[in-house]
Amino acid sequence: MADLKSILHSGYQHPVSRSWQAQGRSLTKDMFMYPLFITDDADAEIELTSMPNQRRWGVNKLEGFLGPLVKKGLKSVILFGVPERKPKDVIGTLADDPEGPVISAIKTLRKAFPSLYIACDVCLCEYTSHGHCGILFEDGTIDNMPSIERLAQVAVNYAKAGAHCVAPSDMMDGRIKAIKAGLLKEGLAGRTTLMSYSAKFASGLYGPFRDAVDSTPSFGDRRCYQLPVAARGLARRTIMRDVEEGADIIMVKPGLPYLDIVSEARELAPNHPIAIYQVSGEFAMIHAGAKAGVYELRRMAEETCVSAVRAGATLLLSYFTPEFLDWLDEPYGA
Repeated sequence: MADLKSILHSGYQHPVSRSWQAQGRSLTKDMFMYPLFITDDADAEIELTSMPNQRRWGVNKLEGFLGPLVKKGLKSVILFGVPERKPKDVIGTLADDPEGPVISAIKTLRKAFPSLYIACDVCLCEYTSHGHCGILFEDGTIDNMPSIERLAQVAVNYAKAGAHCVAPSDMMDGRIKAIKAGLLKEGLAGRTTLMSYSAKFASGLYGPFRDAVDSTPSFGDRRCYQLPVAARGLARRTIMRDVEEGADIIMVKPGLPYLDIVSEARELAPNHPIAIYQVSGEFAMIHAGAKAGVYELRRMAEETCVSAVRAGATLLLSYFTPEFLDWLDEPYGA
C-alpha cells in the first residue's frame, strides 16, 4: 500500500480545490462553500426558523434553487442528510443509503451542474437512533474502532456516488487514516479530497444546526469526542495527527471564537488549505444582532469572514454564501 501521506493529487484534482491552494487572499467567491440540508422528501422545501433564509431541500428542488446561485458564481457546496421517512438505527445505516438524501443529491447535482464542486459531511449523528457520532458500547460510550470502519465505509460510498470531497466531522480517533485507506483500496484516493474537521470544539453554537438535521443526542452530550473549549494543546495535536494521517484540508469549527486556533493551524500546516466553518449559531447571532439594530448585517458578515482569512483561512463554509455572491459584485456602500 502506498504511503497515505504521499497521495497529493486528492488535494488539487478539481479546479475549485486547486484554487484553495492559494493563501493570503482577500474574500473571493471561490472560497465560499455553501452548506445544504437535504431531506428524503424529494419535493420538500422546509423553512428553518432558527436559521434565517435556510431550508431543508428535497432533491427535486435543488436545481431550481441552486441554478441562479451557480450563475452568480457558486463554486462549491457541502451536503448534510436529514432522513425523515425511514427509521434510524444504532449504526447509521441511512448515512449511505443508495436511495437516501445525500447519495441522491450527489447524483442530481453532478448531472445538473457538472462544474459544481460537491463535498459531503461524513458523520453518523444525523442517522443514528441515539444521535451520537459513532457506534456505541452497551454502556453508551464510544466504540472507536467500529466507528471509524463505518465512517470509512460511508465516505467511500459518497466518493463512489460522485462526491469530489468527503469531510469527516465526527472527531473519532484515526478516522482520517481509515478513510484514506478505504479510498485508496477502491482506487479513489487520488480523486477524492479529504477535508478533516480537525479541531472541532464542543461549542454552544451548534443549536440551530442540530435542529436543522435533527441530530440532538438522545442522551448525554458529545464532550468526550469534541474538543473542550479551552483545549489549545489538544487542538494542536488533532491538527498534527490529521496532517500525518493524510488529510488534504484542515478545518477549524466553529470560526469566530477560535481564530487563535485557525492561526495556529496555519502555522502547524503551512502547506495545507485551512477551512473554517462559520457555524449555525454564529450565523443566527449575526442576524439577531442586525435585527436588533446593533450593526448592519452585511458589514458584520464581511468583518467576521475577513477576520477568518486574516487568521489564515482559505476556505469558508458559510450560510451567508448566497449573499456574498451578490456582495462581492457590489462595492460596499454602492
